[in-house]
Amino acid sequence: MSDEQSGFARGAAQAREATGMSGDVTAQTRQDVYSDHPTTARWTHVALPSADVDASIDFYTEFTPMELLDKRTDALGHGAWLGHPDAAERPFILVLIEFFASSGQEGLGLLKPFAHLGIELPTLEAVDDIAQRGKEAGCLNMPPTEMPPPVGYICALNDPDGNVIEYSYDQGVYSTAKTVWGNGD
Repeated sequence: MSDEQSGFARGAAQAREATGMSGDVTAQTRQDVYSDHPTTARWTHVALPSADVDASIDFYTEFTPMELLDKRTDALGHGAWLGHPDAAERPFILVLIEFFASSGQEGLGLLKPFAHLGIELPTLEAVDDIAQRGKEAGCLNMPPTEMPPPVGYICALNDPDGNVIEYSYDQGVYSTAKTVWGNGD
């Protein structure tokens, strides 16, 4: 088992213990908590550790189109879900987690120099605008730059924890998905 896997499993065990969950659960014995579920397997979220969840919420609601969906606190720390309000049927959520020092979850990694979250913007000017806003806020990682296809015109900001957020225009994700998968109807 790798360190990352053991850290994930250790955190899950701590969460179960902190909330009083015990015993084995199987598909036959588990009771659903929620009424809505996907009809097929779906990618639903990316989770990032945060040193200050409120600062991260402020960053993501200021510099991305995401809005706060939910914020909670439990015995291990604070958590927040952010996403697109117009995507209730197919939500994709950014999960931010600020662990309390007592949780034992220290040393969590960050997205490293190339790893990043990507957001495609509707215009080239929108990339310039977000870069200018990031520069003014002191979080510009990379100014607007034309890259070879399929990357497009991009810039990047750093969130409060140093994670890289890439903003692109004409990246080809939408065109490629529509060409390969159709319009989704």
